[in-house]
Amino acid sequence: MSDKKITITRTALQLFINKGIHAVGINEVIKQSKVAKKTLYHHFPSKEVLIISTLQYRDQLFMQWLEQRLLTVDAPKLAIIEIFYALDDWFNSRVTTLGNFHGCFFINACAEYQDPDCAINRCCKTHKSNVQDLVEKYVSQFTANADSAALLTKQICILKEGAITTALVQQDLQAALKLIEVVKLLLRGG
Repeated sequence: MSDKKITITRTALQLFINKGIHAVGINEVIKQSKVAKKTLYHHFPSKEVLIISTLQYRDQLFMQWLEQRLLTVDAPKLAIIEIFYALDDWFNSRVTTLGNFHGCFFINACAEYQDPDCAINRCCKTHKSNVQDLVEKYVSQFTANADSAALLTKQICILKEGAITTALVQQDLQAALKLIEVVKLLLRGG
């Protein structure tokens, strides 16, 4: 990705996260990116293409961050618990890579683009699938039965999504920590 394209993507991502996608016009992205309109349209022929680029970039950042966090523990069950400590750091804006917490960009984008056939909506689903695949990679290491591993993975992911929503909507920045005991109970059965 060229320097200009990265600059535009990062700028648009921050604007979309802070204000919402529909609230940000292309002219604001151009102004904040300090690029010419022609440069923006050279890299992104439409706003939809730009939005997809920001979603893909955020997915890359989030997945790299989460994977690195999970590598800091030495047991698969501890990695699952670490997800919730990592979320706590994100909710409390202690993750420089992800910036200040404004909820999940993918949940927020999906709320603005609800049509399941929309490319933006599909990008959001892809991110959630990527996270679920990462969780399942760890769950499968201590749960021999594939059906049980799939169910436990879904339960953990639903708890994670609930924590994210609770942290944003109810401003309960301790939401992830409050779920750790529930996660430990689930893991005892896994």
